[in-house]
Amino acid sequence: MECKNQSTLAVFVLLGILHPQELHAPLFLFFLLIYMLTIVWNILVLLTVASKPDLHKPMYWFLCHLSILDIALSTVIVPKMIAGFVEGGQVISFGGCITQLFFYHFLGCSEFFLYTVMSYDRFLAICRPLHYNTMMNHKACLYLSLGAWFGGCLHSIIETALTFVLPYGLKSEVNYIFCDIPAMLKLACVDTVFNEMFTLVDIGLVAIACIFLILMSYMYIVSAILKIRSVEGRHRAFSTCAAHMIVVMICYVPLAFNYLRPGAQDLLSKVIAIFYTTLTPFLNPLIYTLRNKEIKDAMLRLTGRKP
Repeated sequence: MECKNQSTLAVFVLLGILHPQELHAPLFLFFLLIYMLTIVWNILVLLTVASKPDLHKPMYWFLCHLSILDIALSTVIVPKMIAGFVEGGQVISFGGCITQLFFYHFLGCSEFFLYTVMSYDRFLAICRPLHYNTMMNHKACLYLSLGAWFGGCLHSIIETALTFVLPYGLKSEVNYIFCDIPAMLKLACVDTVFNEMFTLVDIGLVAIACIFLILMSYMYIVSAILKIRSVEGRHRAFSTCAAHMIVVMICYVPLAFNYLRPGAQDLLSKVIAIFYTTLTPFLNPLIYTLRNKEIKDAMLRLTGRKP
């Protein structure tokens, strides 16, 4: 493969998952429906929280940020994946590939940090209820949410720069559903051992640190919940925390499976990537609304259906 320098405008072709020609239309319609429902559900969460003063609480402030991240993450990946079912839609420019990779890691890493912040919020609410309003005030909520976004942006800038400083061929086939680091490194014309190790360590440290902090928070949370005498109180606390833990699990487990296996770019990796880039943003608002009576009732009132 002929190598070009950074100034050459390369064109990449996203191969995605190989499938029969007759499945083009059904898959196009399926992912289009999932994408539309993802946008609608997350916007509905945003409108519900914004329109109901009794939901103007830190927990729902962070939930709104999660909905914004889910909308953006889905928009970065799914429309291009849908276009791949149309002739010529698999082609993506060098600049488009950079943009997709940057925003995918920016938004994905920001979600990692936001999940950690949300677990800290639940820790304060359940384990430090008398100090909650003081410690989780408007300024603290703003700084924590901005910190999650900034951390994701910094991570993505470093990873994107290290990936696209490498020389690539004039036209290359990306054996994945979107421009991601492992798939792009396979196309580089130079040795990428340093990049592979850096990506593994970087993503691994972020994931391990976030998981550790989340687990520590929930160890204290579970201990505090078990001390609640009221059965209704325990059920409500467990219900709120369960929604968050389910969301964390369906995000972290697939990501860990794909990124903590060096060189893994098989069919299973592609299917898992579709899950956490397409289905996870769709499932997150459903899990939170179905497990949280307060926001579910508010959403029903917003849509004109009395709970």
